[in-house]
Amino acid sequence: GILGINKAPLVSIDFNHDPRSSIYDATLTRVMEGDLVKVLSWYDNEWAYSERVGDLIDFMVKKGI
Repeated sequence: GILGINKAPLVSIDFNHDPRSSIYDATLTRVMEGDLVKVLSWYDNEWAYSERVGDLIDFMVKKGI
């Protein structure tokens, strides 16, 4: 999938070569000052970008573009 969720205490190196574009980190997301929410998401920008380019190429081939 493109999006993921993490509930384990991981660090950035744990997400190297992850094909998902974004991994929401439930352990580091916080509600601050009542209505302010700090959302943390991890990603491996080069790897996930390459995955999305591959998805785009597959889509274009299927559509005959």
